[in-house]
Amino acid sequence: MLFSGWDSLLRTLIVGVLAYVALIMFLRVSGKRTLSKMNAFDLIVTVALGSTLATVLLAKEVALAEGVLAFALLIGLQFVVTWTSVRVRWVRRLATGEPRMLLYEGKLLPAALLTSRVTEDEIRAAIRSAGFDSLQQVRAVVLETDGSFSIVQGSPDGNGSSLVGVNGPREYPESAERQS
Repeated sequence: MLFSGWDSLLRTLIVGVLAYVALIMFLRVSGKRTLSKMNAFDLIVTVALGSTLATVLLAKEVALAEGVLAFALLIGLQFVVTWTSVRVRWVRRLATGEPRMLLYEGKLLPAALLTSRVTEDEIRAAIRSAGFDSLQQVRAVVLETDGSFSIVQGSPDGNGSSLVGVNGPREYPESAERQS
């Protein structure tokens, strides 16, 4: 139970080094986006790569060649999806989702909060952690595709260009009216 023999330790050492080298080579060839964690899809690929590495290292029934093929398959699929999503809007929406505005011009958007499963307390906490003490100081709070909150400060000369493409209050006119 504590020690199964020198052979299994030697296998783990050799396979571990070779699998690590193969994974690093694949990651260098595939580019920085492979491990970017920009959205849930990227996070899933990162976790799958880690799980695959652990399986190759510890499962004697999984050969190094099978593990290297699994790395190549995961990275190849991630490359195809990201390459396609840059070029085809519906693939991008399917793979990454879209950011959603949860607060606009100091007013919470209840319908957006509900569909995003976010509470007012979570919005207030995000605003506080960004250094604001009032909802009215904030132009917008956006739930990004990676699950994080972006806090956009209003400015007199700002045109809101960072909010282009965000599902916003125009989708929730009843929400804005209820807040008034």
